[in-house]
Amino acid sequence: MSDAFTKLFQQMMQSGQEMARAFNPALETFDPRAFEKMIPTMPADMLELWFGRTFNRDGLDAKTRLLVTLAALTVQGAHAEPQLRLTIRHAIEAGATAREVAEVIYQMGMFGGIPAMQKALEIAQGVLTEHEGKQSS
Repeated sequence: MSDAFTKLFQQMMQSGQEMARAFNPALETFDPRAFEKMIPTMPADMLELWFGRTFNRDGLDAKTRLLVTLAALTVQGAHAEPQLRLTIRHAIEAGATAREVAEVIYQMGMFGGIPAMQKALEIAQGVLTEHEGKQSS
């Protein structure tokens, strides 16, 4: 690799770490190898794209990006259950309220259907209850 490419890659990964912290302040460091272990088929190029260039663009803050992602995942219904849980957790950490999460899901009932909306609300209730339990301990 050339020095210029190495420097660009390092800047991109630093930017990704900053966005990961914005999604969830508990993430002090962001290591894409953890994603590769969790999802071994995900190529590093996709991680670089999402966290290095796409999610770090100016225009939307982390909370808004996560709520938009929640909307898209809600429309996908039960196919996206693990991703819904993760996105709701990150949205809460980024400052979304329970009401905002619920409103996004309600709005998507029109596009994804009532069953998808109900499933997403069920998932959100579980995540929110879990989050409240952690805060009270």
